[in-house]
This record gives sequence, C-alpha cells and structure tokens, in this order.
Amino acid sequence: MSRTIDHLKDEADRAERLARTGMDPLTVERLRAFAAECRGRIANECRDDRVPVLSAT
Repeated sequence: MSRTIDHLKDEADRAERLARTGMDPLTVERLRAFAAECRGRIANECRDDRVPVLSAT
C-alpha cells in the first residue's frame, strides 16, 4: 500500500475508535462520516491503481 492509503486507513481507524468512546451524537456522526470518506478515498486510490492508463496516441 502507498503511504497515502496507509495514512487514510489510520485516520479512518482512529475516527471509528473515537466514535465508540461515547461522545455526543453529532460528534459521533461526523467521525463516522469522516471515516467513511477516508475509506471511499482508499477505494478510489485502489481502483485508480488497477485501471490501465490508455495513451492518447
């Protein structure tokens, strides 16, 4: 995995752990949304790595 993907995974994991600590509902919702955004970016990075780039020639 690239450093960006590792960083996003760490951030998502941290946000999910914090959301389980019993905070107010709005904070929990925002942490979960941030974790989902990070995981979506990871999926995009992985998908982009697998798609071959076509030359314009």
